[in-house]
Amino acid sequence: QVQLVESGGGLVQPGGSLRLSCAASGNIFSNNSMGWYRQAPGKQRGLVAFISRGNTTNYADSVKGRFTISKDKIKNTMYLQMNSLKPEDTAVYYCNKAPPIAGSWGQGTQVTVSS
Repeated sequence: QVQLVESGGGLVQPGGSLRLSCAASGNIFSNNSMGWYRQAPGKQRGLVAFISRGNTTNYADSVKGRFTISKDKIKNTMYLQMNSLKPEDTAVYYCNKAPPIAGSWGQGTQVTVSS
């Protein structure tokens, strides 16, 4: 089973940027639609960005125009570029297939947006 490892989170001020990475242990991005998900304290985990096998992308309304999902099939890595960050973007961010596979959740990476 392919393992996914998220990285790149941290503490950033409102208006700042971060780029998250999702490294896969195998070639998962060529044959699967993928997503970035996030879970804020006290809230359910939800999809924020989607990329299909053919690189069609879609975003939650709350991040549209600010976040960009991409993938590098050669590096087996997926990215989430996050710009104009807001305090409400604070959450643990995860990558997974879309729709997600229950046994494929990684540890996630914490993003905290605060002044």
